[in-house]
Amino acid sequence: MVRPKVLFLGASGMIGPHLTPGLEADYDLRLADLRPHPAGLQVLPVDVTAYEQVLGAARGTAAIVNFTVNRGDPQHSFRVNVQGAWNVMRAAAELGIRKVIHSGPEAVMRAYDHDFDVGEAPDRPGCGYYGLTKLLSRQICRSFSRRYGIQTVCLLMCYLTPPPAAASRQDFHRFHLVYDDLQQACRRALALE
Repeated sequence: MVRPKVLFLGASGMIGPHLTPGLEADYDLRLADLRPHPAGLQVLPVDVTAYEQVLGAARGTAAIVNFTVNRGDPQHSFRVNVQGAWNVMRAAAELGIRKVIHSGPEAVMRAYDHDFDVGEAPDRPGCGYYGLTKLLSRQICRSFSRRYGIQTVCLLMCYLTPPPAAASRQDFHRFHLVYDDLQQACRRALALE
């Protein structure tokens, strides 16, 4: 069986190395990042802020998974989080790629921590620069998805951790997401018809 080719941007970041082991059995992953992979896997050097690099890396793939992020530097953060999302969606539109997985932080939970019956709550990213840039990136994804018919799944996370130790007596926050569950979410998002 031929495995679909998937471009995985941000493969060497804080989350990517925890996800690729759960995806490589079902997908032919083209790992891309500016840093080497911590496990020594081959990584295509791609700067998500450079459109031609994203376009070249995405050629011949069926889907793009974007786990790139920058929090520290305001200018670089905007380029990676916002312009990077623009480049990913633009490349998908140009190449006819109909599936994109995008990542970001949750933007509503803290505003509704006290409530248990909230329907469709509006995004509340706060006034932090990181949250605002990721909100802009989701708006870009939404616009390209509607205009070009790209199925875009935005995985919004609150706390991401390894599974708690079975013998641990520490409290585990109710919105923690463990790596294995995020792998499952990515597999299901990629498999959606």
